[in-house]
Amino acid sequence: MTAAPPREYDRRAHFTRLAALVHEPIHRYAMRRVDPADVDDVVAETLLVLWRRLDDVPAEAELPWCYNVARNCVANLRRSARRRTRLTLRLADELHVTPDRDGPAAESGQVVQAALASLPAKEREVVMLWAWEGLAPREIAVALGTSANAVSLRLSRAKRRMKSHLASHGTRQDPAGGGQEVHVSEKEAR
Repeated sequence: MTAAPPREYDRRAHFTRLAALVHEPIHRYAMRRVDPADVDDVVAETLLVLWRRLDDVPAEAELPWCYNVARNCVANLRRSARRRTRLTLRLADELHVTPDRDGPAAESGQVVQAALASLPAKEREVVMLWAWEGLAPREIAVALGTSANAVSLRLSRAKRRMKSHLASHGTRQDPAGGGQEVHVSEKEAR
């Protein structure tokens, strides 16, 4: 382990030394806790925090300190995943999406996520603040520095575009069914 840095020291060299010390253990830590696709993100975020808070790292306890940071990064990643899931479910519920009868229910979530991804950035941000963060249009307006009317228009337009996207992917609203979504086969969609 390294000793406390002297008053005048090369910050970059100190970081490089600590990063070399903690990189592999933090990588193994992340591999045991998150999806392989997220491991590098956890390691990178941990190293970013290490760089930002380099002067706060206790001497002789660098690795345990970094494990704590990595643990917080994993927790943030899991919270984000739960928010994405809630967003997908809320959007599916709001848009009355019914999963394809021939595919798994997860396919419905993928279709909703694709519909969200198809939106222009400004509309997607409004939808996410509304559905994911639970903000009202007037609160979204404050967050985005725009008017509540502009937010309402974007939200309405986004919902319409998402419904259209969903309709083109095998769901449609049944006008006689009280707004319930019904499956549309590819043959019916043509």
